[in-house]
Amino acid sequence: MTLTPQDGGGRHGGRRRDGGADGDRGRRRRGVLRWSASVVALAIAGTATAGYLYYEHLNGNIKKESLNIGDSKDRAAESKANAAGQTPLNILLIGSDARDTAENQKLGGAKDIGTAARADVQMLLHVSADRTNMSVVSMPRDTLVDIPKCTDTDTGKVYAATSDTMTNSSLERGGPGCTVATWEKLTDIHIDHFMMVDFSGVVSMADAIGGVPVCVDANIYSHTSTGHGSGLKLTKGTTSVKGKQALQWLRTRYGFEDGSDIARTKAQHMYMNSMVRQLRSNATLSNPDKLLKLAETATKALTVDDGLGTVTELYDLSKELKKVPTERITMTTMPWVYSADGNRVLPKPTDAAKLWRLVREDIALDGKDKKKTTTATKVTDKAAADDRIAVQVQNGTSSSTESAVTGRAAAVTELLVGKGFTRAAADSSALLSEDRTLVRYPSADLAGDAQRVAKALGVPADQVKKSTDVDGVTLVVGADWRSGTKYTADDDDTTPASASALNAADTKACMHVDPDYTW
Repeated sequence: MTLTPQDGGGRHGGRRRDGGADGDRGRRRRGVLRWSASVVALAIAGTATAGYLYYEHLNGNIKKESLNIGDSKDRAAESKANAAGQTPLNILLIGSDARDTAENQKLGGAKDIGTAARADVQMLLHVSADRTNMSVVSMPRDTLVDIPKCTDTDTGKVYAATSDTMTNSSLERGGPGCTVATWEKLTDIHIDHFMMVDFSGVVSMADAIGGVPVCVDANIYSHTSTGHGSGLKLTKGTTSVKGKQALQWLRTRYGFEDGSDIARTKAQHMYMNSMVRQLRSNATLSNPDKLLKLAETATKALTVDDGLGTVTELYDLSKELKKVPTERITMTTMPWVYSADGNRVLPKPTDAAKLWRLVREDIALDGKDKKKTTTATKVTDKAAADDRIAVQVQNGTSSSTESAVTGRAAAVTELLVGKGFTRAAADSSALLSEDRTLVRYPSADLAGDAQRVAKALGVPADQVKKSTDVDGVTLVVGADWRSGTKYTADDDDTTPASASALNAADTKACMHVDPDYTW
């Protein structure tokens, strides 16, 4: 992990962190940007009525980059529409630690300008298809992930795929489009847009809003005798932070809870929630002069994909975001565990995969969705005798957190044969990734056979799917059935406790201060 002199080496869950990804121990230490970019589009609301020249001026402020610069074959499938034809929105929010200007250099505490930026903040914002709820999932910056091959669209440089690499380094491999590609590879969630901001953007936005209220449960001074810490100094209770102080809040590690990146993420969530409430209640949004200043600031602060590259598109997005009630916005952190050496983190097996599934299936993380009822497709085709049904069995047990179970397709094939499906055969050529075990069939005349296989194994009827990707009845053994001979359906759609959910309407949230950093 790489850190600035202001926020030096430190603890992640109390452990010492040294060096950086890809053996860059000799690199300049750099800082962490922690910023709540998800609501910045709200600042654009109202500017659509501005004069044409000013409209074009604002458009000229916005910086644009390619959405996804990974291989097209690796892209996650687009989100499916609900029964009303509505589709969810997935937006990746990126905080860059760029030192590309004198202002960013000064704010970041760096000695030089021009070193490659890293994606030190990454948050996936998911807006439900019906716009009734919003979920935000943060990934710790030092999570080890597989980064796909990325191609810089400006220079044509190709960055080879890497494994077990810190996720924040994805940004320096061609730009934000590589960070998007990395998220899609990890989560299998289709990302529609990204929004990125740097150090100076954080400061200018906090100033334009008029400050963001934050709370600490004791006096805090994030500073050590060796010069580490963000420099944040606050008195106990609630303070409205802006400018450099807002950036200090978002960068603070020393002084919050156990001094880890996870504690810092929690502080970011509190800031983000407070910023949402501030934007929605702030009189600035009803004052034309202040609104235009806010729009000017926001457009200058942002780098976005081409799909959000105009004021009109940002304004349209802001209207979608504003439909979600504050009390239905949930902040979470990707469930994680320490790597073997204790210096990095990994997605937590089962819990992280479950969280990604909930987002993919558009299930609210606050648990307030109405229970979705599913009905099996009505089948008129009568199933053949068990020993006449040809079943191909595929291994789909790999996930974002675990590799595939070797020989799993063969083991379940043996189980099927024992149940009388003597024409079952393992397909050893396919290693898939499915959260849930599925039975697929290509056409209506095989629907009865597919449901018979599912019933024999205890697979729910709603996990029997018609698919043009298969030639016959195909059983895909998912990550929910990695061992054993009895399948138990996972119908629990509650958010894992390890995701540390925080509701945006919680005005009582307050960061706990480490007693060693009080004054």
